[in-house]
Amino acid sequence: MFGIVRPCSHRLGEGLKTEWMAHLCGLCLALRSDHGQLARVVTNYDGLIVSVLTEAQAERSTGWRRTAGPCPLRAMRTAPVAQGEGARLAAAVSLVLASAKVRDHVADRDGLLARRPVALAARRLARSWDRAGARTGASLGFDTAVLLDAVDRQGGIEALAGPGTSLLTVTEPTETATAAAFAHTAVLAGRPHNAEPLAEAGRLFGRLAHLLDAVEDREADAASGAWNPLAATGTDLAEARRLADDAVHGIRLALREVDFVDGRLAHVLLAHELSQSVNRSFGTVSCGHPHEAAFGPAGPGFDPEPPRLQPRGFLAGCAAFVGLCCTCRMCCADAYEGPWSRKKREGCCNACDCGNCDCGCGDCGNCDCDCCDCCSCCDC
Repeated sequence: MFGIVRPCSHRLGEGLKTEWMAHLCGLCLALRSDHGQLARVVTNYDGLIVSVLTEAQAERSTGWRRTAGPCPLRAMRTAPVAQGEGARLAAAVSLVLASAKVRDHVADRDGLLARRPVALAARRLARSWDRAGARTGASLGFDTAVLLDAVDRQGGIEALAGPGTSLLTVTEPTETATAAAFAHTAVLAGRPHNAEPLAEAGRLFGRLAHLLDAVEDREADAASGAWNPLAATGTDLAEARRLADDAVHGIRLALREVDFVDGRLAHVLLAHELSQSVNRSFGTVSCGHPHEAAFGPAGPGFDPEPPRLQPRGFLAGCAAFVGLCCTCRMCCADAYEGPWSRKKREGCCNACDCGNCDCGCGDCGNCDCDCCDCCSCCDC
């Protein structure tokens, strides 16, 4: 399960945690219902934001939740889950983006994918996910061609990138794809006037996701010889941090312009948890802008990290994913090893990296911005 937005249960509070899990499970079940059991492996933390945004703009109606049966990821408990067009759009986007990840693994000849028969099977799987995502997208009025075009352009842009190339040139395809997905949530919710600010939020979210992935993978990529945008363009960590902080700020500004019916969860995830994601990736606990860095231009959090384990190949990662599901570790463990990346992950039910919400209300997400009135006990 991949993604940059992995919220702490203490910051969410019990109510928003239940909502977040409803969207996560809703995405997983939408994948199963429309595309079969295997498709559930592409469930990811960032994809559910599409479902969250759709619901946040829509008027509440009957049928927006259903009770799902017991699941190993919920320790065999039933739970209310999101359903409807938002979950299905999230599923379509997740399938197409996962197919891109498979192609990346094939291109990098990771693990078993270095063998031609396995690589051929993986390519066929990626193509089937592309077609499945396109079918679901078409039924919702969303053309996934913009996502596929971004995936196709990414390789060519990376091949031409070198020292001096702007990092934003490399992140552009991801920005374009995410902007389209975010904007379409306004169409599904019947609020087309929200499309423009949501497209801007999506563009910056895509930039941030690409940046943080590059930062987290830089040492593993250097060890394996894999392509990394920071190394290829000669971008240092201080500049990458500046771009990441600017993206978070831009998302907050864009959210001010969105007409939400109930935007609490969307606000916490996109206005607050993204800051936590940046700090987690860079190993810092504060903003990386120069005026806040106490130990030089890059700040104290830029010390080298310990070497990471080599990522698993696609099929080996799938096997690890199944094991994590069957043992409930992905949901209930304090920490576990990511099935593909082998990075340390936090169980989505028990995760905590904040030591409780700063103000104690459980609904505000540390209250460190001035973008809206998300709860009565903070000034954001």
